[in-house]
Amino acid sequence: MQPSRRHCLYASLALLAFCVTAQRTFAETLTITSSPPGATVEINGVVVGVTPYIAKFPGGYFHKTHTVFGTRLEHGMLARVYKDGYSVQEIELTDGPFEWVALNGRNHGRYWLFKTDQIKVSLDAASAVFRGTVSTSALGGSRVDLRPEIPVETVVERAAPAVVLLDGTTKQGSGFFVTDTGVIATNAHVARGESSLIVECQGRGKILGKVVYVDNRFDLALVKVDGNNFPYLPLAAVSQIRPGQTVIAIGNPAMGMPDTVTKGIVSAVGPDKEAGSGTWIQTDAAINPGNSGGPLLNTRGEVVGLNTQKALVTQGSDHTPLQGIGFALSAEDLIRVLRRFYPEASVASPGGGSSDLGIGSVAIASDPAGAEIYIDGKFVGQTPSTIRLPSGAHRIEVKSQGKQNWQRDLEVLKDSELTLHPVLAEVQP
Repeated sequence: MQPSRRHCLYASLALLAFCVTAQRTFAETLTITSSPPGATVEINGVVVGVTPYIAKFPGGYFHKTHTVFGTRLEHGMLARVYKDGYSVQEIELTDGPFEWVALNGRNHGRYWLFKTDQIKVSLDAASAVFRGTVSTSALGGSRVDLRPEIPVETVVERAAPAVVLLDGTTKQGSGFFVTDTGVIATNAHVARGESSLIVECQGRGKILGKVVYVDNRFDLALVKVDGNNFPYLPLAAVSQIRPGQTVIAIGNPAMGMPDTVTKGIVSAVGPDKEAGSGTWIQTDAAINPGNSGGPLLNTRGEVVGLNTQKALVTQGSDHTPLQGIGFALSAEDLIRVLRRFYPEASVASPGGGSSDLGIGSVAIASDPAGAEIYIDGKFVGQTPSTIRLPSGAHRIEVKSQGKQNWQRDLEVLKDSELTLHPVLAEVQP
């Protein structure tokens, strides 16, 4: 080989080696800080350190590589930042996927890029975010619930104001208020990767909601909006759910009108590995994209589940279309999550208080029958009903249209069985 050609070959090899080495050596820095500091940082489910977190990554993770030999990020990256006593933040670190296409048209595969090299996260104190109370009913136990059912149109009329539309940067879903202080429950796949969502609710227009918690195990997330006196829905335990029961789904399906209502029955209840962690309610009520995170209600206006997914085709090669198979994550799984912030969410009653002192029951009939019952200001059913309450002081109110309201302050004792039969007088003109 002639010297000039040999030198050219050596120079080419040296240049190639430099390009490859440069792409692998010239690292850049990703920094994640938080207020307060000392928060745990997870990336794609793996704990990598605490804030301030500083790590070096190849330059090809931050900008497109100049050669096919450069190091490329071949998957998306999601960070989760959390600290005991504070809200949780999830951040989508990357954009993509992009296609790496050479000038000759050859496709070298997909890649992702970091959005920025500086991430600043502000964590809110849980005590400031999770205010108010969560209403639950009849947790645990096997006692038959004697409360009468409410007409579907009445359930919808009462529940719909608490259902919201959630808009993210690339996705849309539903949710519902679980406290009057602006805490909204929805699915994790609606909120994941979003720091905030636009919340559209009846009577208040569009307001900004902050994603304050995303659960890694269950498909659950919590969103917080500023304000008070929001309408909210009570949560029912899985022990109250039976196959064959009527259920109502409310949400915002794609191509449908806001607050769309569908009705069906509970088809089955239990764990489902294909659906994910938790207890699942299978229903034939129509559930479509956009319904995710909306409430599945029983005929007493209580949330029994969060509408989550719909089975469209069978698995395997035939892909047979399926009908009438939708899934909702049980409200009891939501109660378990809320219990971290609201210990009273485990109370076995619609009226609040503590279950540690025991449970009593109050049988309420009225003249006329069918009057509405309120316990501590919350609607719980219609007369005649037998209601289990935690021991302690409670205010009982009975209301009927055209009649004077009846109320009484009552001390419920452990294992007591009380009977009330108010006669509602006509309203005087």
